[in-house]
Amino acid sequence: MTRSARAFWLRAPGHGEIRDTPLPAPGDGEVLVRTLFSGVSRGTETLVFRGGVPESQYAAMRAPFQDGEFPGPVKYGYLNVGRVEEGPARLLGRTVFCLYPHQTRYVVPADAVTPVPDDVPAARAVLAGTVETAVNALWDAAPLVGDRIAVVGAGMVGCSVAALLGRFPGVRVQLVDPEPARAEVAAALGVGFAHPEEAAGECDLVVHASATEAGLARSLELLAPEGTVLELSWYGDRRISLPLGEAFHSRRLVVRSSQVGAVSPARRSRRTYADRLALALELLADPALDALISGECAFEELPRTLPAIAAGAPPGLCHRVRYDSGEA
Repeated sequence: MTRSARAFWLRAPGHGEIRDTPLPAPGDGEVLVRTLFSGVSRGTETLVFRGGVPESQYAAMRAPFQDGEFPGPVKYGYLNVGRVEEGPARLLGRTVFCLYPHQTRYVVPADAVTPVPDDVPAARAVLAGTVETAVNALWDAAPLVGDRIAVVGAGMVGCSVAALLGRFPGVRVQLVDPEPARAEVAAALGVGFAHPEEAAGECDLVVHASATEAGLARSLELLAPEGTVLELSWYGDRRISLPLGEAFHSRRLVVRSSQVGAVSPARRSRRTYADRLALALELLADPALDALISGECAFEELPRTLPAIAAGAPPGLCHRVRYDSGEA
């Protein structure tokens, strides 16, 4: 009997739909996973939904199990938590994380899934991809004990970075965002909060994750001499102006990028993608990270829900998608 699954597709920019899709039987070294939860990234995924991926970045922006091509039709996504129904004995029945789009069931190589630790609820594990980005950012940034740090932009990535930085001893961490409601998230994560105009300066490190010109300019203003802005924002097809006049040179400021597509060069010789993701899942044992889930809908509601998310109404962090088989 032919098996099938249901998958969310972007038919064209701004228009999504759920399609039936054939499901192959798993072969040797493959697993069949039934999805419990998936997550919508309000940054990258909404950019894809709006059709904002530049043609020059089509290859770089491909998700590991993407079907179709930008700008559409395309099946896109990379925050998926499910249970293995068929496959090797070591994985059978395990809850796993996979960089797979929004789909009810799927077949992938066994090495494409990462077991979720027993002390991490499946409903929280959808954050693994975002926390993995934060891990790589901190590998790139290499903060030191006692550093004065600001994280500008309290979206999913910025909040994840702030949450991890809050565990460093002696570090002053301030989450900076114009949205007052983010103060509650900062408090839940155990870090400080400030409006951009009131943020503490003389920072050794500023992590920028607001994806705005104003946020990047303010990040430079918050630096101490010889400080560094680590740029995590990705602007898609937008051109961004950066104020490199005034005191930029005399204060010997640094702007450097970080990107989750490659393991940090400082760790590349001894850490792999699998190491990074496994670490991210271990860190999700902290229940404080539940503050990064700000909404939920059923899978069948995605075609109606994603346009509102892409439009920023309501504003929020990770939007979790619940499947019929979902459980906490």
